[in-house]
Amino acid sequence: MPPNSPMMPPANPQGPYQQGYQNIPPTSLPPAGKSRRHIDIFLILFIITLVFFLSVAGFAAWAYMERGDYKNNSDKKVAAAIEIAKQETATEKDKEFVEKEKNPYKEYKGPGTFGSINVTYPKTWAAFVTEADKGSSPIDGYFHPSFVPGVNSGTQFALRVEVVNQQYSDVMKQFEGKVKTNKVKVTPYKAPKVPDVLGSRVEGEINTGQKDYMVLFPLRDKTIKISTESDRFVNDFNSIILPNLVFVP
Repeated sequence: MPPNSPMMPPANPQGPYQQGYQNIPPTSLPPAGKSRRHIDIFLILFIITLVFFLSVAGFAAWAYMERGDYKNNSDKKVAAAIEIAKQETATEKDKEFVEKEKNPYKEYKGPGTFGSINVTYPKTWAAFVTEADKGSSPIDGYFHPSFVPGVNSGTQFALRVEVVNQQYSDVMKQFEGKVKTNKVKVTPYKAPKVPDVLGSRVEGEINTGQKDYMVLFPLRDKTIKISTESDRFVNDFNSIILPNLVFVP
């Protein structure tokens, strides 16, 4: 058919495949951006739902295992709890018995020449005291539960009672180096029953390798030293020995 024939449709400059879409409204196809937002929202909701589901499932599994463990081991756990309670009760009773056994207290009374020292101590302790008119220590006493081990045995004694032939100021100078190196701490101290005499309390490594607690008082040209060499006896030291200590300055 000739190109200019009236029966032939006009030529389509965009090609034969575009002819069929010429009458489609431009809004009939969804915008690409809006479709992507729908997908993103769906994906976020899906992830949140999945995390929530996994959390619930994990908690349920943990609860189930705990319930199974309790069910299977409840008898053992109850028995263990009862045993612990028995041990704690027994320990408390032992402590009460030990404290009761300390009464009535014993007393050591020193010679009047050396201050008439009166030391009160538990009756479950033994004492070994040397008294001498001459020497560097006119009174040298060792106190310990049950019996007194040898003085050179390395034992950390429950109580030491000493009167030494040194002036109080000279004895206190011996701690100056350890105070500077923070090995001991020195604070003022007064015995409750001898409030007119100001002494000192020394705590720390008085003897090498151990922690000691000591109080010192001036006694004319001499010095009184009362100490414990172990943390085990510091409660007795504070609650029995020091509150009842008496001497004549």
